[in-house]
Amino acid sequence: MPKSSHQKPLDTSTFLRVRKWYLFALAGIALTIIIAQILIQTHLNSQLSDSRVINVAGRQRAFSQKLVKEVLLLNDIASPEKKQEIIFEIEHTLAIWKSSHKGLQVGDETLKLPPEKDADILSLFQNLEPHHQAMVGATEEILSKESVTAVDFLKQKAILLENERSFLKLMDNIVNKYDARSNAQLQNLKQKEYWLLAFSLLILLLEMLFIFRPLSLQIRKTISNLMQIQLESDTNTKKIETLLTEKEKSLRELQELNFVIDNAALFASARKDGSVVFISKKFLKLLGLKKEQLNTPLSELLTTDEGQQQYLKEVLKSNRKNNIRSEEIQITTGDGHQIWLDISIIPMHQASKQQSILILCSDITERKQNQLKVEQLTQQNFEERMLQKKQQASQIVEGQEEERKRIAKDIHDGIGQMLTALKFNIESINLENIEKSGEKISYLKDLTADLIKGVRTATFNLTPPELSDHGIFPALHKMTVELSKLTGKTILFENKTEEHIRFDSLAETNIYRVTQEAVNNAIKYAQANYILVTINFNDDILSIVIDDDGNGFDATILNEVPKNNSEGGMGLFFMKERISYINGRLFIHSEVGKGTRVTINYKTDKKEELHGA
Repeated sequence: MPKSSHQKPLDTSTFLRVRKWYLFALAGIALTIIIAQILIQTHLNSQLSDSRVINVAGRQRAFSQKLVKEVLLLNDIASPEKKQEIIFEIEHTLAIWKSSHKGLQVGDETLKLPPEKDADILSLFQNLEPHHQAMVGATEEILSKESVTAVDFLKQKAILLENERSFLKLMDNIVNKYDARSNAQLQNLKQKEYWLLAFSLLILLLEMLFIFRPLSLQIRKTISNLMQIQLESDTNTKKIETLLTEKEKSLRELQELNFVIDNAALFASARKDGSVVFISKKFLKLLGLKKEQLNTPLSELLTTDEGQQQYLKEVLKSNRKNNIRSEEIQITTGDGHQIWLDISIIPMHQASKQQSILILCSDITERKQNQLKVEQLTQQNFEERMLQKKQQASQIVEGQEEERKRIAKDIHDGIGQMLTALKFNIESINLENIEKSGEKISYLKDLTADLIKGVRTATFNLTPPELSDHGIFPALHKMTVELSKLTGKTILFENKTEEHIRFDSLAETNIYRVTQEAVNNAIKYAQANYILVTINFNDDILSIVIDDDGNGFDATILNEVPKNNSEGGMGLFFMKERISYINGRLFIHSEVGKGTRVTINYKTDKKEELHGA
């Protein structure tokens, strides 16, 4: 009987152990297979998408050639019906060509084209864009008129032929780039498949070494140990008798410790029914109780609040068979005070039916009060920060609106008036009066040159092409040259770097705008006649210094709340916000009558630098 009673748990334990390791091994192999299938399916979907992209990209070259041939054919056909048929063909070809060109860059659900995210390919499309737009513009110019003169047709045809070769060459580069990317993905998948195969074989090997062989040894060892269980059981029986003797001795020692606990700790013990066995004097004093009240349950002694009493009953009842439990509980004492206790509930005599619990407490009321104050201060600080963010957001919106108004005013007062004058002068030309018409045409040429200059100035102020094409250094150099011509001020640019360096596009844009704002402030508000923009790059730090000999200002206004007015306060605020957005630093030093120095420092990451010639 004893052996049979031990045999069943042993079988169960061994079976569970074998099953657990088998499940681990099979799960590892299954996981490898699942991952391999996911990789394959993902790659197949990617290949389908890539093949569609390559197909559309290759088709672009054919459509460009088809478009040019149809335009050339249009001029050779005299029949109106045939010519109208060719025009419909050109419009259809142009529509597909334009939509495919856009879909390759931003995606198109109709053409099943995903958005392009490869920076290199997008850069090639940027280089391709001028040729594409030129060809589209020439074709639309031919189609926009019912009858095109021979001169206009030859002009637009020349544009088409001139840009077709460049378009085909750049489109070939894009198709090759798509093909190279697809091959790279395929090679990556092959390598992952090899690794997964090696991992599966490794799992099988580990299963042989660490599951089958160890389990066979373990079973043999378990059977051997089974014979020793009976001997150990007899030995343990003798040890239990010894422990009972030591228990009686320990009880006497605990009685000697009661005096110390009674006067030095918040301590209590209770029986299974919740009645109090012992409670320390310090605990009684904290609860505002007397010894005559100890005949009530412990939960009622700890608090006078009925809800708290019910909760404590559940806590004490649920902990009879569990390990040590600790909780922070708010209670109401007999004096009516609200206090917080850190209670540790310790089950005792778990081996017998006469269970009891020990309760050790710490008064944490002061800590809870301090914690509440910290939370209130934290909430207050959070609300203040949110209010400040809302104010800043409002100021940014106001600044953006002012900038829009300024741009609209510049266009209306400058370009708009020149366009109106151009219109009136064109309408007033009398071809019969050749001498007067010649004077007006001469005037119109000057007015057109001023109009072109105004448009270029407005475009340059909005987004200079040098910034995206060549980087921050050429853009700042072009800005100083253009502003010097427009304002008549002496605006110089000094580049102390040894090589041309490109940075993150976001960083370049914000640094350019802050520098532009600093120069404009020196011209508009400081009335400076001499401005020097200096660029230096050392130890991965880009430094731009703007010095002027203007009126300067009181530097204390930098700490004031910015106002959206004509005094430039919002300009300084936006300068700080832009530099802070890219984790840069802005220093402004100014004295009244002694000019101003604005310093911009930007710590670069080596990974973002693109060194060029």
